Amino acid sequence: MQVINAIAKILKKEGIEWLIGYPVNPIIEGAAQEDIRTIMVRQERIGLHMCDAVAKTSSGDKIGVFVMQHGPGTENAFGGVAQSYGDSTPVVVLPAGYARNINQVHPNFNAALNFRHVTKSSEQVTVAEATVEALRRAFTQVRNGRPGPVLVEFPTDILRAEVPDELVAEYKAAPRLKSGPDPQSVSKIAEALVAAQRPVIHAGQGVHYAKAWPQLKALAELLEAPVMTTLGGKSSFPESHPLSLGSGGIGIGEHLWHFLQNADTIFGIGCSFTRTSFGTAMPKGKKIIHATLDPYAINKDVPVDLAAVGDAGLTLDAVLEEVKDRLKGKVRDRLAGVTREIRGHREEWMGKWMHRLTADTTPISPYRVVWDLLHTVDVDNTIITHDAGSPRDQISPFWQSNKPLSYLGWGKTTQLGYGLGLAMGAKLANPDKLCVNFWGDAAIGFTGMDFETAVRERLPILSILSNNFSMAIELKVMPISTEKYRSTDISGNYADFAKALGGYGQRVNEPGQIKEAIKRGIQKTKDGVPALLEFITEKAVDVSRYPQ
Repeated sequence: MQVINAIAKILKKEGIEWLIGYPVNPIIEGAAQEDIRTIMVRQERIGLHMCDAVAKTSSGDKIGVFVMQHGPGTENAFGGVAQSYGDSTPVVVLPAGYARNINQVHPNFNAALNFRHVTKSSEQVTVAEATVEALRRAFTQVRNGRPGPVLVEFPTDILRAEVPDELVAEYKAAPRLKSGPDPQSVSKIAEALVAAQRPVIHAGQGVHYAKAWPQLKALAELLEAPVMTTLGGKSSFPESHPLSLGSGGIGIGEHLWHFLQNADTIFGIGCSFTRTSFGTAMPKGKKIIHATLDPYAINKDVPVDLAAVGDAGLTLDAVLEEVKDRLKGKVRDRLAGVTREIRGHREEWMGKWMHRLTADTTPISPYRVVWDLLHTVDVDNTIITHDAGSPRDQISPFWQSNKPLSYLGWGKTTQLGYGLGLAMGAKLANPDKLCVNFWGDAAIGFTGMDFETAVRERLPILSILSNNFSMAIELKVMPISTEKYRSTDISGNYADFAKALGGYGQRVNEPGQIKEAIKRGIQKTKDGVPALLEFITEKAVDVSRYPQ
């Protein structure tokens, strides 16, 4: 059979349900022949963002696969793959490549070479017979270890070459394996956690990929320890729980900041402790315990006192048993005091922000949009994501997620427009959920045309757009260029834009109209129509930020 058919049959064996891409790549036709649904986007980045959501909302059980044309298609895709890499998301990327007789000749773009720094593995198939083993390596890599994208490039002249049928017939799906931590490391960690007087648990997205939500909750309750999450880990711990501190990021709650500053021990589980402008820094002078899947992350940015390497679920299982053994059924008798302290600081913080969350002013407060959205949708049956910049910092502290994988947080790399593809991919993989992206007028300028993809591919998402006709957070850093050349001004009627692309659009100017508009938008998604609600908002620059 031809290589394109061999690839498609292997994808089928790997359980791939959708092939997302942009022409021309002959793998698209091969996949269609195998009844793998093919989804065409308007630009490569969005397709990769959709693949990210497929993996994120399934804890890596489902893998998104993206294909693109050699040359310009591959070049355009670089940013999307870099986002997957920075966000540690498992994606399989199968670009076409220039024919073998010219793929090493300047200036032809070589994907296998140029994507090496933004993939877990990157290789080019140079003989047809290597197709099967290359895909076996790729799927084994993408399903195991720290999540991340893998790439296999197929030169165009190989895609129509023949590969022996028996090689394809013998292919077996790659296993998904887990490894646990060193028992001695676990024992030391448990000892330190039991001895800690003011521990804080810091949960990352590794908890999601391990589906270790019950163990995280059990350990927090056993230790009577508050839990904060990273943006990627948001929704791994129910934020209505009395021990929840909410999520980290630029925008955080006062209760999170208070407990982090006053902690004596911080236990990071399923996180990298990466130093980033978009995360919450770990205060100095604390005992740091770091349990993660990737040994490279240990001592990378934050010096650790104790560490363990392994799957977050297996690690929490082991730590739970060790802590139980040490406590011997004794209640620590700190729960009432800890939860009272959390509640007090949270209520004080919310009191300071309630005037912004319920503001009855025009232009509309973006915080009012967030607040009314939170109190209109069925939160437990919703998957929501932010976008880069202000939307992220406005929604993440105040959105209360209680069900795992109901909030797709991100922030290691912050490409504008990422949220649209995430919502589309989430809807593809979770058709019974309301899938929402919250973005701004800057983000839609990057990826807005793919709202048409949502219409055409029958992905009825709810898109919540904050339009303040400005790059508001840049006003302070671009005063001269703004005054002279209006460099931070942007404009558009995005509700009409959504209508022009075949979706539902509504512009909202008054705060009293927010909830009814959201209800209409939700109904449109139930009718199978993507909806974009454009809220005319103030140039807000206030963020719930605390010193780090």
